[in-house]
Amino acid sequence: MEKFTTLTGVAAPFPLVNVDTDMIYPARFLTAIGRGGEGERLFFAMRFNEDGSEKPDFVLNKPAYRHAKILITGENFGCGSSREHAPWALQDFGIRGFIGPAFADIFFNNCFKNALLPIVLPEETIDILMRDAEDQSGATMTIDLATQDITRSNGDKIPFEVDAFRKHCLLNGLDDIGMTLEKAEKIKAFEEKRALATPWLASLINK
Repeated sequence: MEKFTTLTGVAAPFPLVNVDTDMIYPARFLTAIGRGGEGERLFFAMRFNEDGSEKPDFVLNKPAYRHAKILITGENFGCGSSREHAPWALQDFGIRGFIGPAFADIFFNNCFKNALLPIVLPEETIDILMRDAEDQSGATMTIDLATQDITRSNGDKIPFEVDAFRKHCLLNGLDDIGMTLEKAEKIKAFEEKRALATPWLASLINK
């Protein structure tokens, strides 16, 4: 998994509440086999007209936000079904940081499994960052996971909390498989010890 250390980029304002995973990644695209191209389908109904042309009023179609790396979100972002395609699509589009007052639990957990960082802050702080993001002059924000702070375009820093274990995994690029591989030597030693103690069991396992 890709490491998450610092992220600097344009933050797009996305104040809608209860944005569900079908809005993020429509169910009709779930028939696709394998990964790749999810970013093209991100917010598909919101981004595109029926003829495939872009809706100019949608935030990510505006010139200032076409390459946004951070979303300032409304309440309960990522609710709905558990589809992992939602964080895949956001990641494929280039968005890796999310700052909001609350996120749906499954989406929140899926973010950490895909090298994305959701940050929960009080409503009054979100209002400040939302106003920053609404400035279309191209101002950027920086999320620093190691120091756990967000640097606004004016230089002010806003601290945030993150679970220590999840922080460790993101900083070191560890998903579930990566964490298992960290224990490879211990696993190997256990298997060798078990093979000596119960050779009959080893023969069954290796069939």
